[in-house]
Amino acid sequence: MINMKKIVKNTTVVALSGVMAIGMLSGCGTSVDTEKSKNDSRKAVEQTTQAEADTNSKTQNEEDKSESRDIFAMDTYMTVTAYGEHASEAVDKAETEIKRLDGMLSTGNENSEVYKLNQNGEAVVSDDTAYLYERSEKIYKQTKGVFDISIYPVMDAWGFTTENYRIPAEDELSALLKNVDASKIQYDKKTKKITLPKNVKIDFGGIAKGYTSSRIMQIYKKCGVTSGLVSLGGNVQLLGAKPDGSAWKVAVESPDEDGNYLGILQAKDKAVITSGGYERYFEKNGKKYHHIIDPATGYPAENGLTSVTIVSDDGTLADGLSTSLFIMGKEKAEKFWKKYSDKFDVILLTDDDQLYVSEGIADDFQSDYKVNIMKK
Repeated sequence: MINMKKIVKNTTVVALSGVMAIGMLSGCGTSVDTEKSKNDSRKAVEQTTQAEADTNSKTQNEEDKSESRDIFAMDTYMTVTAYGEHASEAVDKAETEIKRLDGMLSTGNENSEVYKLNQNGEAVVSDDTAYLYERSEKIYKQTKGVFDISIYPVMDAWGFTTENYRIPAEDELSALLKNVDASKIQYDKKTKKITLPKNVKIDFGGIAKGYTSSRIMQIYKKCGVTSGLVSLGGNVQLLGAKPDGSAWKVAVESPDEDGNYLGILQAKDKAVITSGGYERYFEKNGKKYHHIIDPATGYPAENGLTSVTIVSDDGTLADGLSTSLFIMGKEKAEKFWKKYSDKFDVILLTDDDQLYVSEGIADDFQSDYKVNIMKK
């Protein structure tokens, strides 16, 4: 008998010791408990509005206006929040962009660009899809194949795309893995034509939310917003600082279902994205099978890490790397960070509850755990 579970670890905005705190988890997971997710997201909006009202009661002017909205897209509830005179316009445009990208990138929507590409085997794609392919190809090369958008058929075999969970037979996985190799995909950068080999299908789910949050930051800036945030199914991206000029406080929750935090990160203008095997999994015969599949084996990754949090200026990169470093395991993840430490910082939690934080954010991260600082 199979028991399925998707842990709802939504980003919420709460008042914490008189300052704003953003609880953050599940970089690449999605939520099945949508009613709880919706309520959490609404609660976040209420708390944000109240906190801002308290903070700004003495200075009621145009710059103190805020707008926050819940949106269901990409199989999860999202919250977009903007501050300032143009907050309402920015949130309207952010919602439009989220729905546009969701319709374009969905693997299950028959009208989506990705669905048609997978069905037809080739397509001249839009600028967005071309950009995502190029970024995916780069991360694929940087991670030496750990991040692979052609893993989709294996994910489908496990039931993570349909929620019809099952454990594939070894011969089935072996056959599917023969087609998991993003390097075989042909791409013409000039014409933006993507050609898939026979039996290859792709999914940008590993970076789509990170790309979407980055696009929203661009929209905010074009609308004249200088302070805002977005939570896309746990992917947090921050624009600027809080309206009062202080840093946002991002709470990285514990994988344990006890409501505790791994720690609190102070940040401005950053994406903070976490991946972990506890986010989405099913159980059979007492064993948990999570959704982060290692393309080298076809099985859920078991390399000693419980969660990985990536902190970066680049939401697309942070999304792709949170899953990739989880698959790598602690030693390879640390080595990868040292090589690309100018691009991102990282928080690693091991299976034996050891917490490691890269030196670039060590001074901005507070935790009740003993923190092991990783140095270059």
